[in-house]
Amino acid sequence: MEALAQLSDSEILNELARRNEKKEANKKAYNDLKEEHIPQLFSRLKQWSEDGEAIKAEIYQGLKQLIELKFETYSAKTNQKSHTFSATNGETITIGYRVTAGYDDTVYMGVAKVKNFINSLIKDEDTAKLVKQLNNLLKPDKKGDLDPKRIMELKQITKEYKDFELLEGVEIIENAYSPRRTAWFIQASFENNVGIDQHLPLSIASMNFPKGFDLSFLIKEENQQ
Repeated sequence: MEALAQLSDSEILNELARRNEKKEANKKAYNDLKEEHIPQLFSRLKQWSEDGEAIKAEIYQGLKQLIELKFETYSAKTNQKSHTFSATNGETITIGYRVTAGYDDTVYMGVAKVKNFINSLIKDEDTAKLVKQLNNLLKPDKKGDLDPKRIMELKQITKEYKDFELLEGVEIIENAYSPRRTAWFIQASFENNVGIDQHLPLSIASMNFPKGFDLSFLIKEENQQ
């Protein structure tokens, strides 16, 4: 500011023009660099994703024979959601799928019937506490779904009451249960040099950077606080 104060009006205008020109040049360089780098980096990630799909299929196909042989050997098939195989060197691979609880829209009809009965139980402070406990069994999780285990607990409790609306409500809730298969996964682990199991990172988020990789450029502001 002191340097600008010593300049004439025309010199100030020239200096501001120079700075704006430099800023515009930097903006152009930044945009040019984006156009050059992002497609290249995206291409690497796309290739990594495609390679991952191929490897995933290869792992599942490679373990298919083991699973079929296991069923044949033990003369039984199960509804298990995952299969784990371990070698004598401590290397382990698990494949399977995850399931989350889910209900169709009719569940709300069942919940309403059950709550109508539950709330009719309120007569004094003690029954109010019971009603609160029962209502907690109908409390949805963060995703808005009921907990199947709590519904089973509720069903056991409702057997003590011979109320048609209550029994019908619980039945509607049970029939509305529609679990969703969310992901087919692969997990792998190995024993380190001291015999402790370690998971092999198979997602970008869980992978470590190469030793000594400098991330200070990304957390510079945090370091300055």
